Amino acid sequence: MEPPPAPRRDPARILGCPVDELTMQGALDWCLDACRAGGPPRIVLTANASHLVATQDDAGLRNAAEAADLVTADGMSLVWAGRLLGWNLPERVTGIDLMDRLLQAAPGRGLRVFFLGARPAVLERFLAHCRTAYPGLEVAGARDGYFGPEDHAAVVRQVAESGADMLFVAMPSPFKDIWCERYRDRLGVPLIMGVGGAFDVMAGVVRRAPVLMQRAGLEWAWRLMLEPRRLWRRYLAGNSRFVWLVLREALGRDVTLPARVRAEAPGLLVRTGGPAGTGSP
Repeated sequence: MEPPPAPRRDPARILGCPVDELTMQGALDWCLDACRAGGPPRIVLTANASHLVATQDDAGLRNAAEAADLVTADGMSLVWAGRLLGWNLPERVTGIDLMDRLLQAAPGRGLRVFFLGARPAVLERFLAHCRTAYPGLEVAGARDGYFGPEDHAAVVRQVAESGADMLFVAMPSPFKDIWCERYRDRLGVPLIMGVGGAFDVMAGVVRRAPVLMQRAGLEWAWRLMLEPRRLWRRYLAGNSRFVWLVLREALGRDVTLPARVRAEAPGLLVRTGGPAGTGSP
């Protein structure tokens, strides 16, 4: 069987992290080709602003991003940052939306899926949703995300023995990203994808932001409003650091803004300088 196309020969680089310049349709086609081709397991990592900030301090997450076969721009902040830095990121490709499209396509292609993550009750509601939303979907297996290090071998074995074509891991970052990379060869699944809290959203336990907020890049604000105590540091401090790091990278290199970005941000002052990272923090 032929290997799937390799989209990331020269990926965009945002804060040192590779991000593939693909549309949602392009990412979907690549994932389906990976399932069809079989061969070595391939990992899809969906990155947002908090991911990129975390890679600055977390070597394990940084290595996982480098080792991933496909990295998508999960948030509008990455799309805007990429354009500011001169890359051509056509649109955001969120993990939950890409998973939804893969689950829609799976029955017609005879692809089997394994779901790993969330609380037991949430997982049950999510599976019930899948039975209704994706008629004919073959679930090779499912397991909640509450297990310790002593259970890792058993979980990996359960996934490997299921014969699944796609594994969706709904667990927090950076754990899910590092875990998937660490066990990718033993999992034996053609396509492995981390989807964060997607099971909770699709099960109806957590409400997703309205479409207008998603398109405006304000989905983070919606989540902060729903869980301020848990997320305030991640979003307020993390997003501020992301903006600072992106601006520092832009100001520390020769940047020619694309015309579309100039039109969207007419008041933004960008000056040229030396190589990235040479300026003062």
